[in-house]
Amino acid sequence: MTKAKALRVLVVTLGYACVAIGLFHVLIGNAAIPGERSAGPTIDSLGRFFGAIFAGYGLAWLWAARRSPIPAAAVRWPAGVFLLGAFGRLLSLATHGWPHAFQVALGFIELVLSPVFLWPADAEEKALPVPAQGEAARRHA
Repeated sequence: MTKAKALRVLVVTLGYACVAIGLFHVLIGNAAIPGERSAGPTIDSLGRFFGAIFAGYGLAWLWAARRSPIPAAAVRWPAGVFLLGAFGRLLSLATHGWPHAFQVALGFIELVLSPVFLWPADAEEKALPVPAQGEAARRHA
């Protein structure tokens, strides 16, 4: 599989996963968080709100996947946000201790997968043939 094809598969897969996870949190609230069914209405409200945000984040990945070529910036920015989420989990671990094992697994995936998106981020842009100088000027006119 080429780097460009791998990029497209990764972007689409993460996009659909984030939309599904986000909507799952919006629809079932606290029950979507392992061990937190009785967290109360404040955490339920917060979780459903962030579920909607996460679904929107997934839609941003899917928007990027619909571009041809996929712009490197449309991969790098959301991958950076994904990595920031992993750092947030590490900060929580440092200040409050170990969460549910499922949350630890998610943090590990976020920490490892974020850089994987950065590696092929410009693969499709680089795969395009370089236009002749006159052709490039006509396209931008």
